[in-house]
Amino acid sequence: MDMVRPGVMQPAMTAPLGGLNRERLDGLLGRFTALRVAVLGDFFLDKYLEVDPLLAEPSLETGKTAHQVVSVQHSPGAAGTVVNNLAALMALPPAGERGNDEALGSIQAVGFTGDDGEGYELRQDLAAMGIDLAQLHTDRAPGRHTPVYLKPKDAGVSGLQGEHSRYDIKNRRSTGLTLERKLAGSVSSLIKNVDILVAMDQVEDEGCGVFTPGLYGILASLLEGGGKPVAWADSRRRIKRFSGFIRKMNQFELLDLHDPVPGATLPDATIAAAMTAMERNLAAPVFVTAGEQGVWVMGEHGPVLVPAVKYHGAVDPTGAGDSFTAGAVLSLAAGASPFEAALIGNLAASVTVRKLGTTGTATPEELRSALDTWKEQNR
Repeated sequence: MDMVRPGVMQPAMTAPLGGLNRERLDGLLGRFTALRVAVLGDFFLDKYLEVDPLLAEPSLETGKTAHQVVSVQHSPGAAGTVVNNLAALMALPPAGERGNDEALGSIQAVGFTGDDGEGYELRQDLAAMGIDLAQLHTDRAPGRHTPVYLKPKDAGVSGLQGEHSRYDIKNRRSTGLTLERKLAGSVSSLIKNVDILVAMDQVEDEGCGVFTPGLYGILASLLEGGGKPVAWADSRRRIKRFSGFIRKMNQFELLDLHDPVPGATLPDATIAAAMTAMERNLAAPVFVTAGEQGVWVMGEHGPVLVPAVKYHGAVDPTGAGDSFTAGAVLSLAAGASPFEAALIGNLAASVTVRKLGTTGTATPEELRSALDTWKEQNR
C-alpha cells in the first residue's frame, strides 16, 4: 500500500517505518521508564461535575432550576494532560511506591498556580501521580487564579451526549516580572539534569500565562549550545516564538489560521509548502498534525505524511494532541527517528480519542495493540 499522499514529491514511507515492529517498540518503551522530563507550562484543573437530571429542583428564591451535583472528579489539564500521558507511558510509580530506585525516570512540573482551592486540588492530583512539584510555584497575588475547565455532565450518560456547556476560569492578570524570574530560574536550575523539556503554551491572552514575552528569549539562550535536552514546544497562538525547540502544531496553526470550521482540512500541497518554508526559516524540526489523516514530518526530499490509525465510531479529540506530544517526545529521547516518533505519537492519540467524555491516557500495552492495528491497515 502506498502510504504517501498524492500531489507532493516525497519518499516512500515503507523504509523509515518498516522496522517499527513489536520488538522495536518494546525497546523504545523500555527506555521511557528511565527518562527525566520537565514540563514547563500552563497547568489547568479539569473538573467534572456529574449532574442527576432527575434530582433537579426549582430554587425557592428565584424559581430557576437548581441542578444537583452527585459526584465530582478532577484531574490535571492543559500542561497537566501532557504530564498524565507521560506518566502513563513511562509507567511512573505513584506517590509512595517509588522507593530508592535511582534508575527510575521522573517528571517535574514547572509553572504556577493560584493560592486557591483549585490549586490545592491540582497539586494533590499531580502529587498522587508521583510528579515533582518543587518548581510549581504558588502565586498569592490578588486576582491570580488557578485556571479551570469546569465540565458539567449528566450522570449515567456516557460519551459526549451528556456534556453540558463548559465553564472556564482563566487568568486575566499579567504574569509580571517577579513570577517570570522565578520560572526562568527554575528552568535554568534543571535544564542540564533532564533528558526532555516540554513547553506547553496554553493561555491565549498575551502575557497572562507562563510564557511571557521575556521568557521566550530566556529559553532560547538556555538552549544554545550542545548537550541540551530534547526540547519540544506546543503553543496555541505563538509557536514561532520558540527558538531552539522542536515544534508541534496542527495544520491550521502552521498557517496561522485560528478557529477553523470543524472538520475542515487543508490541501496536502499547502501543508507541505508551508512546512518546508518554516523548517528552512527556523532551522528546527516541525511535526504537523492533520487530524484523522496523520502527522506530517520532514523527509529527505520533503514533507511526508505518517498515517494515523483508522477507527470507526465515535471519537473525542480532546487531549489528542497532548497524547501525541507525550508519545512522540519520549520516543525521540529514547532514540527513535522522527518518523518512528510521529507514528508512536499517532498510536497514543488513537487510543485516547476513543475514551469518550474524559481526557484519557494511553498505556504501553495499548500502544502495542494500536501498532498491530496500524500494521494491518498499512500492509
